[in-house]
Amino acid sequence: MNKFLLLAIMIVSSSQTQAATNSPLNWTAISMFASVVFITLIITWRAARQTHSKEDFYTAGNSISARQNGLAIAGDYMSASTLLGVSSMVFFKGYDGFIYVTGFFVCWPILTFVMAERLRNLGKYTFADIVSYRLDPAKTRILATSGSLIVVCCYLLLQMVGAGQLIKLLFGIDYKIAVMLVGCLMLIYVMFGGMLATTWIQIVKAVLLLFGGTVLTFLCLRYFNFSLDNLAAAAVKNHNLGQKVLEPGPMLSNPINALSTSIGLIFGLAGLPHILMRFFTVSNSKDARKSVFYASGYIGYFFILVCILGFAAISVIGTNPAFYVDGILGGELIGGSNMVAIHLAGALGGNVLLGFLSAVAFATILAVVAGLTLAGASAISHDLFQKVIKKGSATEKQEMAVSRFAVVGLGIVAIACGILFEKMNIAFLMGLTFGIAASANFPVLFLAMYWKDLTTRGAIWGGFTGIISAIVFVAMSPTVWVGVFGYEHAIFPYDNPALFSMPLAFIVSCLVSLMDRSERAAIDRAGFEQQVVRSELGAQQSDLEKVPVH
Repeated sequence: MNKFLLLAIMIVSSSQTQAATNSPLNWTAISMFASVVFITLIITWRAARQTHSKEDFYTAGNSISARQNGLAIAGDYMSASTLLGVSSMVFFKGYDGFIYVTGFFVCWPILTFVMAERLRNLGKYTFADIVSYRLDPAKTRILATSGSLIVVCCYLLLQMVGAGQLIKLLFGIDYKIAVMLVGCLMLIYVMFGGMLATTWIQIVKAVLLLFGGTVLTFLCLRYFNFSLDNLAAAAVKNHNLGQKVLEPGPMLSNPINALSTSIGLIFGLAGLPHILMRFFTVSNSKDARKSVFYASGYIGYFFILVCILGFAAISVIGTNPAFYVDGILGGELIGGSNMVAIHLAGALGGNVLLGFLSAVAFATILAVVAGLTLAGASAISHDLFQKVIKKGSATEKQEMAVSRFAVVGLGIVAIACGILFEKMNIAFLMGLTFGIAASANFPVLFLAMYWKDLTTRGAIWGGFTGIISAIVFVAMSPTVWVGVFGYEHAIFPYDNPALFSMPLAFIVSCLVSLMDRSERAAIDRAGFEQQVVRSELGAQQSDLEKVPVH
């Protein structure tokens, strides 16, 4: 633990030293930031003392209650893109940002009524346990690992962008150094604390985030005499879009693009490995459903707050040249385009609220990054190394060692991607990530749970079709082809791939399965009845490793 604290002190100290050469230090914000880092390190230290087995490391020993898990899920989901990205999107695009955040919330009923119970009853550590329950375990785990790692890396990317911009703004240090420091701190949380530390960090930061968001929203409403009409009128007056700031804009002008984005947001949640993994931390399917119920309430409330903050910032931040580089209204915001909520906190709550919200935003990013890294590491160590390479013969010590090596590798990837995509809006990056998740993981997971005729061959062909097509479409989209690669025109004209890649994954899976007459296909279909019984009635933990037919 002493090493943990020493590293934290070194991180903060080095940040302060470099900041001194650029701009005056905000000591109130820095002290709150350091306090949050210290608290999370204490949580990690306590969790490390209670983490003795892979069950503890992957699922916190199934010891988390439904209410606690609901807060942890909310903490996992209320990420950098929610607080920083969505508020900034509303600030710049108005009504379009409000519609965008609606898509993030619509997906929760699907998870509650379609996925939660069967996920908990069929899985133990990762969602690959469900996909491989009756299908060929080696081939389907390779597919599930591929989908998990791609989604995890995409999601890590947007979290690192948010973290880097936040630390850059707070301490005045170079963005690349900020991203590296965040990556190092994240490695400590996951490598030593596992799921227990990750869960409690998510719970603590969810409570702090809800509290901070509520206080800032109260201050915003007081600024407009607690009148939403006044807030809307001021937004219309001060935004360059005028009345159109309250009307559907470019995001909805192209119906195909809007539909594709909506599909990605709605179904993408059911393909996010770090969210699906949270259902294995509770003891039964009833608590899994209750977890989603609690999480939906917390998340819905916070989404409302974030939209109010975005519209309020149009008048509070948008008309004040102090928040723009060189004081040029309408130019580049100090700290980058994702820092609207942080500037708003400073404008209405002074250094105290600025420091508190900055610290909570950083804790938010660390918690989500920790959960993502843990999900990716478990896919590598449990699904790929233990189940595929070692065929179940690896010792627990070997599996845990591979998991920690995987954490380091994912940390390096996250840092590299965070540096590459520095200028992108993180809420928009989240939409792309959801589109990939909806194409790579959701189709195979849904069919594996509900369709008797799905075969191993169909799952493999459909799953990799979804993965490859989603990545190719994203790479050729305006966001990457023009925004990152610098080409004049995009090959794929739409921002989100889900409308095309997700149905393609479903169609290929179904067609290949229906045409599959192999011996393996007969075994796959024969195992469905027993899987249905298990998914509806549940099973003891000791039974979950038993595969009915292979």
